[in-house]
Amino acid sequence: MNLLRKSRAHIIGLFSFSLLVIIGLLGLFAPILMPHDPLYVDITKKFLAPSWEYPFGTDHLGRCVLSRMLLGIRYSFGSALAIQLVAIVLAVLLGAFVALKRGFIDKLFIRICDILLAFPTLVLAFGMLGVLGPNLKNLLIALIFTQLIYYSRMIRSLCIGINEKDFIKAARITGTTGVKLIIRHFIPNILPVIITIVALDIGKVILEIAGFSFIGLGVQAPMPEWGMMVSEGKQYIRQHPELMLYPGLAIVLVVLLFNQLANSLKKVN
Repeated sequence: MNLLRKSRAHIIGLFSFSLLVIIGLLGLFAPILMPHDPLYVDITKKFLAPSWEYPFGTDHLGRCVLSRMLLGIRYSFGSALAIQLVAIVLAVLLGAFVALKRGFIDKLFIRICDILLAFPTLVLAFGMLGVLGPNLKNLLIALIFTQLIYYSRMIRSLCIGINEKDFIKAARITGTTGVKLIIRHFIPNILPVIITIVALDIGKVILEIAGFSFIGLGVQAPMPEWGMMVSEGKQYIRQHPELMLYPGLAIVLVVLLFNQLANSLKKVN
């Protein structure tokens, strides 16, 4: 029964990963694949119905919706990947360092994390955006910071557990310390957990990027981002609901795929 469950998890995980790779490639090669300039405004062509020239039609400014959807992959999907990668790399370095040093550094680190984690992630991000200003760069900084707090504390706990293992003591006896110890022994042992958690949280980060852009605190016009496209389309929801439907479905699809991938990784591990 367990073998069957793992086989199903493998298939679902592989299918989800394949679709995510395809979506990522669409975003990577968006400049080549886009049928029109996604930023070009032509009022005479606003609200055109889907056609061979405009497969998803045009928006209220006559811009190609398909082209904006393709370029939006970079801002929604790509930004979330960048946030997770930067946050987890910094968190591994910080969490492992604190786990190795312990003592006063560890106590200070825990107190700072306790204070910051007392606030919800979105509240911290709102506060940072209020200080830094609303744009994509500052949104990335705010979300990296909030993810870093959570991940570094989690990785510290994982590394402390590994630190007491016999193979770590043996590595220290042979002279392996510091960065070498982290790279050779800590990271390989916590990597499966890290990959699963990061995959599960990417969906949440995509929703946060879309949410901040929806209220005007993330990606700024005229750059296309799925959350901002939903925001732009909401005033035309009765006459042209597809302007909200396309980016909304894209967000839901990517988040579901990442959740399925993370669940498959948990079952396999």
